[in-house]
Amino acid sequence: MNECLKVLQTRRSVKSYNDKPVPKEYIDEILKAGVNAPTGKNIQSPVMVLVTDPEMISYISKLNARVINAEHDVFYGAKTLIIVFADSSMFTYVEDGSLVMGNLLNAAESLGVGACWIHRAREVFKSPEGKKLMEKWGLNDRYIGIGNCVLGYTDNPPAPKEHKADYVIYDK
Repeated sequence: MNECLKVLQTRRSVKSYNDKPVPKEYIDEILKAGVNAPTGKNIQSPVMVLVTDPEMISYISKLNARVINAEHDVFYGAKTLIIVFADSSMFTYVEDGSLVMGNLLNAAESLGVGACWIHRAREVFKSPEGKKLMEKWGLNDRYIGIGNCVLGYTDNPPAPKEHKADYVIYDK
């Protein structure tokens, strides 16, 4: 099977990470895949923020958990976080950021790195604490959080699940 199709068909969300760090060269390749995601009219509305500081990842995980009144680590112990934002003044910002997220997830899989899209970036970065972080990173309030991509290695790879029977409808 074609390697690209294999990645697209076998990638699963990893929700348990061990302490093995993701090599910098892999992170760079994953980010490069994000940069090369298609965007509406090639306007390139998204930006990515790479976070590797364990204390900052923990802090952002707690902000994210607060959105759903949870107390557990919603980043599942991941040691690498890529936050995708997109400029909301662009018509296709949600789609653009989502394509970046998809490329990040698939690039990680192609390198044998586990990944998961964690929602609630929009809510986290609308909060006062989130806005302070955005200011620190040089992002103005036009930028909206699209998603959090956590990366790492797992000791418990997820098993594939069956797809629903009517996932594809064929026009006759």
